[in-house]
Amino acid sequence: MRIAPAVIDWFAATGRDLPWRRPGFTAWGTLVSEFMLQQTPVARVIPRLDEWLQRWPTPADLAAASPGDAVRAWDRLGYPRRALNLHAAAVAITERHGGVVPESVDDLLALPGIGDYTARAVAVFAYGHRHPVVDINVRRVLARAVNGLGEAGVPSTKRDLASMEEQLPEDVPAAALANAGIMELGAIVCTARAPRCDVCPIADMCRWRAEGYPEFEGKRAPQQKKFEGSDRQVRGLIMAELRGSDIPVTMLEIESVWADDAQRARSLTGLVADGLVVETSDRTFELPGQ
Repeated sequence: MRIAPAVIDWFAATGRDLPWRRPGFTAWGTLVSEFMLQQTPVARVIPRLDEWLQRWPTPADLAAASPGDAVRAWDRLGYPRRALNLHAAAVAITERHGGVVPESVDDLLALPGIGDYTARAVAVFAYGHRHPVVDINVRRVLARAVNGLGEAGVPSTKRDLASMEEQLPEDVPAAALANAGIMELGAIVCTARAPRCDVCPIADMCRWRAEGYPEFEGKRAPQQKKFEGSDRQVRGLIMAELRGSDIPVTMLEIESVWADDAQRARSLTGLVADGLVVETSDRTFELPGQ
């Protein structure tokens, strides 16, 4: 079953006006947006993306800044390791590719912090190449509409890419629209908890709907642990303390952000090991390159 034609028509008529979809948006902007969109909602990304591209409009601009500047500017987007990876990618692009974001999947994969999804997304959405692009939204749509499953289950890069490849039109521009459209459909219509089948452009083709929405009985992907009280929360509080200071932060100041000594120490040790925090000789802490 091919769902692409109906999805493309729907997407052309109703797709959201997002910065990275506008004509003239740069490949660098696309790369930055893809880093930011990893596990962060679109509404939080858009203002931060605009700030980043005004401050660092090219890879060379970001490469010339310190890693600490990147982490500080990342602010509360979450998972700040992405900021270090993006900075490292900017350095590599500047040194290896003359400051131009490469367009081949292999060259993109060779950059720091870039995985299969991001490499394919940049190649397709920035440069117009024909590749399947698969995220959790795409996996959900294909699982339901094509396979009749209520959930996508455990990811498999090889299987998921092959499944999406089957849906892509041979026409290159149409393939790019199919990628974007199926992703959009999963993001705003075929959502995980409350699918809006009444407005779905492929409702009449959906196998899951036709079979009466059977319960998913397969193996599920591991669920992300809750944020409240987690090491992620403590790490975020420590990072906020460092981002808010122009001078190194003392251990006493870090101790004030969380009462549990063991959890706080574990979180701080992890941040240092990840390169997000640097411990100075006098037992204070700062952002890298501060």
